Amino acid sequence: MELCPSVKNVLLLDSEGNRVAAKYYCDDWPTNSAKEAFEKAVFTKTQKTNARTEAEIAMIENNVVVYKFVQSLHFFVTGGEDENELILATVLQGFCDAVGLLLSTCSRGHVDRREALENLDLILMCLDEIVDGGIILETDPNVIAGKVASQSVDAGGPLSEQTISQALATAREHLTRSLLN
Repeated sequence: MELCPSVKNVLLLDSEGNRVAAKYYCDDWPTNSAKEAFEKAVFTKTQKTNARTEAEIAMIENNVVVYKFVQSLHFFVTGGEDENELILATVLQGFCDAVGLLLSTCSRGHVDRREALENLDLILMCLDEIVDGGIILETDPNVIAGKVASQSVDAGGPLSEQTISQALATAREHLTRSLLN
């Protein structure tokens, strides 16, 4: 188990440092107040950086934190101090891209806190597809989004209930419309 890459937590915060979604996979932060204090420390240390184009890495409280900002959302993946940063960055990129695939079609390309909260179920399902008990399961955003989208009941419903091919067709249609305007 020591050789298996693992994740301590995955955080999604808004541009003010408030929790949008979070999953903790270890007991390093046993209480909710400890979790909130860690989230505040992570946000405070990273807020002045420009992690919009590529993921950045920081050491916070003897943890490796890989993070990226997408519009008004701040994505973070935390691992132990000896964890491989490239693996954590791959998890982070998979999470960012899967959330982007699932939510950008709903919001016409703009993913913000409100949109994330309205589709919190999709975000939490993404996290469940990516990491289970700290063990990394999947990092390909298309596979993650496909698994989340395939849990639909009604193919004619909103994006959160469409298959990935239907979601991509909707996205293609929106893109075509935006290019023609």
